[in-house]
Amino acid sequence: MYTGYELLWLFFIYSFMGWLLETFTAAVRQKRFVNRGLVNSPICVIYGFSAVLITVFCSELHGFWLFVGSAIMSTVIEWTAGHLIELMYHEKWWDYSNMKWNLDGYICFPVSLFWGLLCFVMMNWGNPLLVTLYRLIPALPAHILLWCLVLLLAVDMLATLIILSGRSRRIEQWESVDQWLTEISSRLGRKIYSRVDARIQRAYPEAKRQKAREARPDVFAYGCSFYKIVWLFVIGSLLGDIIETIFCRFTMGEWMSRSSLVWGPFSIVWGMAMAAATMLLYKYRDRSDHFLFFIGTLLGGAYEYICSVGTELFFGKVFWDYSHMPFNLGGRINLLYCFFWGIAAVVWLKAVYPRLSALIEKIPVKTGKIITWVMIVFMTCNMAVSGLALIRSDQRANGVPAEYTWQEIMDERFDDERLEKIYPNAKEAG
Repeated sequence: MYTGYELLWLFFIYSFMGWLLETFTAAVRQKRFVNRGLVNSPICVIYGFSAVLITVFCSELHGFWLFVGSAIMSTVIEWTAGHLIELMYHEKWWDYSNMKWNLDGYICFPVSLFWGLLCFVMMNWGNPLLVTLYRLIPALPAHILLWCLVLLLAVDMLATLIILSGRSRRIEQWESVDQWLTEISSRLGRKIYSRVDARIQRAYPEAKRQKAREARPDVFAYGCSFYKIVWLFVIGSLLGDIIETIFCRFTMGEWMSRSSLVWGPFSIVWGMAMAAATMLLYKYRDRSDHFLFFIGTLLGGAYEYICSVGTELFFGKVFWDYSHMPFNLGGRINLLYCFFWGIAAVVWLKAVYPRLSALIEKIPVKTGKIITWVMIVFMTCNMAVSGLALIRSDQRANGVPAEYTWQEIMDERFDDERLEKIYPNAKEAG
């Protein structure tokens, strides 16, 4: 595995290379130079973000499986990014509708194969070469350079997001919200606003304005709103824990905890899956069962693989291992359970979600908002404490003594005996 600074280096290099690729492609299509970056800097952060994710989560894959895994993960990232952009800005910034085997113009099979090939080259030759070049730079100047780039990117992204979030409104309205700005800052804001808006229009001429979803302020959590997603996350976490507990009772003959958190029967993997699946597949809820099954199988498999690698990297523990099952990939996923994800997607969107959504929307608006924020605070604290408990557990396994207050608290409240009851299947990563 690469160090944090090396991953940051790869992020900026691939972001810049992605910007060059996108800018060159747009220039060829439009017969003139255009800046294809979302932020003002000459970088495309989605390329850097994707490169780092694939570097981290696909490090165990090789050969054909590296190509397939990279293609799937990059396609999921592109598909998710397209939906998030549409959700936030009600626009579609790229469209593959004129290409074969596309899904609503967000992704298409030929482009997915291209991403897979590109990532295969990156993992086998690109990363080793770029990291070797980075290691030639003295440590202190390299660290200073990266932190300067991080600071510049943070300022750039903050300014761009503030401007883009209101670019459909008049600049005077944006200025009225920020009355405390000086006149000089206001004039600078107009210039930045004009520059970013004009560049986005030039860079993404195919951007299509999407109709915003209808709002119902008199109905709590109407449609696929923020409050609805929070409720689905909590309910999904609870239902997932119950389902897995019953499944283990019938298959293994014993009752055991399947919770992801130290307080309460909540399986975060299920909760996040349910919330994410609803956000991404909500617009496809009326499509055929075969379509939902196929998409659910791919997304579920990719999601479970990422969760497996992520928990091992961050907490040093393996929470499930399918090595004994046929058609498994590194023991992290297997074909049968991927099919289960596909079945779950169909059952969820066709049968469970409509009824559960209707029940949630019957909650009074004021009461619902209060309960929602109470759940947010509780689950945030629960996840934070659970994460610290698992991190401290890994430290104890490696012989790290308790030097700080939080470590002493974790040792006292969540010792190995208690964590073994909460996470009976967890084992130290080999």
